[in-house]
Amino acid sequence: MTMAPATELRTFTNLDTVRGDLLDAYAEVRAPLLHLPNYAVTAFGERIDRHSTEPGFTAVLAYADGQPVGYAYSNTIEHGDRYWQRTSPTPAEKYTERPSVALKEIGVRPAWRKTGTARRIHDALLATRNEPYVTLMVNSAAGDGKVHALYRSWGYDDIGQSQPSPASPVLTVVIRATR
Repeated sequence: MTMAPATELRTFTNLDTVRGDLLDAYAEVRAPLLHLPNYAVTAFGERIDRHSTEPGFTAVLAYADGQPVGYAYSNTIEHGDRYWQRTSPTPAEKYTERPSVALKEIGVRPAWRKTGTARRIHDALLATRNEPYVTLMVNSAAGDGKVHALYRSWGYDDIGQSQPSPASPVLTVVIRATR
């Protein structure tokens, strides 16, 4: 059974007001991977606590019946940011010479997948941004490559690989124009 699309999107720039909802949604979104150190809820909590203090933190959550059913959050990254330093090969200067938005995490609870909710969250988040490019990292093996293919269908192009932490898998770095 496919659920109806989330009825409300809310944008946040302060983690304190939304941290619990983010952790709850993340735990269900990533349930099959929670046994891996990089995907543990505590590891996600530590990452989001750090990311929320970085420039340009913005989160968009989708709610249905008052419950969070999906989320995305991002930050601004500048030329020389560790995000770019860990990307190999070095990205083209046109992507790094001006600030870009890094979409750090996006997820939708299983019951709301294939409803357009992820795309609505993604587009609502980008509507708040002024940076010329948006980049994200995707586990190309996840879902037999379906997630990577989804991002390509949204206009993202592969530009390299990154392993953000020793516990992280090697991820594919993708980028597209924000608008």
